Amino acid sequence: MEQKTNYTQTDHLITKITAWIAGIIAVALAVWGVISLFDLYTYEETNDAQVEEYINPVTSRVTGFIRDIKYEENQEVKKGDTLLIIDNSEYQLQQQEGEAALSNARAQINVLESNVLTTSKISQASQSQIASAKARLLRQQQDYDRYSKLYKVESATQQQLENSKAALDVATSEYQSAMENYQASLSKVNDIRSQKAVYLAEIKRREAMLNRSKLDVGYTIIRAPYNGKMGRRTIQQGQLIQAGQTLAFIVDQEAGKWVIANFKETQIGHMHVNGTAEITADAFPGKTFKGTIVSLSPATGARFSLLPPDNSTGNFVKIVQRIPVKIKLTESTAELAALRAGMNANVIIKKD
Repeated sequence: MEQKTNYTQTDHLITKITAWIAGIIAVALAVWGVISLFDLYTYEETNDAQVEEYINPVTSRVTGFIRDIKYEENQEVKKGDTLLIIDNSEYQLQQQEGEAALSNARAQINVLESNVLTTSKISQASQSQIASAKARLLRQQQDYDRYSKLYKVESATQQQLENSKAALDVATSEYQSAMENYQASLSKVNDIRSQKAVYLAEIKRREAMLNRSKLDVGYTIIRAPYNGKMGRRTIQQGQLIQAGQTLAFIVDQEAGKWVIANFKETQIGHMHVNGTAEITADAFPGKTFKGTIVSLSPATGARFSLLPPDNSTGNFVKIVQRIPVKIKLTESTAELAALRAGMNANVIIKKD
């Protein structure tokens, strides 16, 4: 009888403990269920999110051989730091050729101005010859008029009158010739002056070509466009590169970081621009980052794909679509330094 009593008391104790444990579990499940329902009612959450940054290619604007590489993989660089130096020997020769051509064009202007001065002096000499020819013409005209009067009163012979008329004709021809020479010299001066515009245009063209050559020389030194961090290095010294070729990638640290969260179409009804968000990265599970909604995509992610689905083909299966939501991280730059582009994240947004 004693053994039966002891067994009953032990069984009673075990039953009591089991009941307490079951009660605690039930209460915990109830609390967890209430919290889950509250969170489900209050927040929208997704784990389809990634950290993003601007990753831009560094390209060459000229063709040439790489002389020196000034960066290493994953190196932080400042705006204006030299990343790459391309051999500029050919471009310097082109610049020197352009400088010589420009000097030649400017020298042509000096020659032209000298020709204008010389032609102007010739024109002045022709003008003096006009005055001399005009004086001779006036004297011959007076002689002819005098001989004409004397011939009428038979005081001069026919031969004298004819000689006077011939001398008048010669003087008239000389005067006309002097006038024509003067007009020709003026025309020549104008022609030379009109050529100045052509030479000035040529100077501008040569200056533009020289500036282009200087740009090409400057392009042989590739610099960092902003503060950032270099990516993987895939080039070597002595390698021939082409204009427009991508040489490296740089992560822009000045533009900040953001998260692209792909929410289901049934989740975005209570989201709006400037709404707050909490982000946790898988790499740092104990750290929470604050963010602000910047924009909601105007279309689903599938519509921006290379081959968007066409439901009119008949192969229709209803799938919940995702809407990309851009969230700007508002933490300080130092706190965001650990995040890298492409990291997975979890995003929680409070419903409004």
